[in-house]
Amino acid sequence: AGAETVKRAVQLDVASRFQESLVCYQEGIDLLLQVVKATTDEAKKHRYRQKISEYMTRAEDIKKHIEKEKQDGKYHKQIRIEENATGFGYEKLFHEYLTEIVSEVWVEDPYIRQVHQASGYLLYNFLRFCEMLVKGPCKVKTIHLLTSYDEGSGRSQQMTVLEEIKQSLSNYGVTLNIDFSSSIHDREIRFNNGWMIKIGRGLDYFKKPQGRFSIGYCDFDLRPCHETTVDVFHTKHTKKM
Repeated sequence: AGAETVKRAVQLDVASRFQESLVCYQEGIDLLLQVVKATTDEAKKHRYRQKISEYMTRAEDIKKHIEKEKQDGKYHKQIRIEENATGFGYEKLFHEYLTEIVSEVWVEDPYIRQVHQASGYLLYNFLRFCEMLVKGPCKVKTIHLLTSYDEGSGRSQQMTVLEEIKQSLSNYGVTLNIDFSSSIHDREIRFNNGWMIKIGRGLDYFKKPQGRFSIGYCDFDLRPCHETTVDVFHTKHTKKM
């Protein structure tokens, strides 16, 4: 298993898929270290240790390369969520980027509207996203939301729900600033530690639950997803709205 994992790491390395390659190198090294512990043949141990040393050196080089890309604002990681895939709740997708220094978040999504609209449950999804931020480990103090007004009679409910979310967040010491734009099209989420995440479907990449008491209604990790692509970037300075 260790040999297969490092073989995959090398393939990803050659393909310049460095983030995925690094994960495979790390997993492969751990597996090979277990093999070394269980091996009594000293010659084999020596060969394994040499290979492990080589892989560790390459993994360290990749780490430095990724860090440089972050510093230069060139880092890019892409995640593809397949149709009906599960296990992609907000915590799974965002948690590694929500470091303790995150205190400010920007959300751009034109469809944070009614809960019963055809596109999904985006007001509930936005609430779930805010709950994740409140739980930490980040220390979010301000959330900026840029969205568009609901058309027609739904605007009143949209404003009422967003105001309720705003008041609830204030109980946790978090300020929600809400702005509206009639021309907004892009969907992205930015953190003030330099991470920016673009999701093709915004926060609404989950399928409609089968019912209010069906598995996946409450736990988004169990909710089937629509097919979409997630692009993660790192920039020196996160622009503000």
